[in-house]
Amino acid sequence: MDVNERIKSLLAAHPIVLFMKGTPEFPMCGFSSRAAQALQQAGAPFHAVNVLADPEIRAALPHYANWPTFPQLFIEGELIGGCDIVVDLQASGELARMAGDVTGAAQE
Repeated sequence: MDVNERIKSLLAAHPIVLFMKGTPEFPMCGFSSRAAQALQQAGAPFHAVNVLADPEIRAALPHYANWPTFPQLFIEGELIGGCDIVVDLQASGELARMAGDVTGAAQE
């Protein structure tokens, strides 16, 4: 499976995906740490992909998503944005609503 197919497969398998440097438990950059914390504070269950452990995804995702930096948050396969956007959405309460829409729909 080529790397773009792997990315598509990850996005199809998980409603909320955070591509980040490190893991939520051991983030390897401040931006990734803040994005993961914002998701956790919003109560959003998410799948994290450590791009440092997968050089193929790290190299391909900026082209796939047309977003040059990490972290990158996807909800229902759609790019939401990076750290600043995720933190702003969490502060406004919008991130919790978006996550609730996804997880609520998945549970029905």
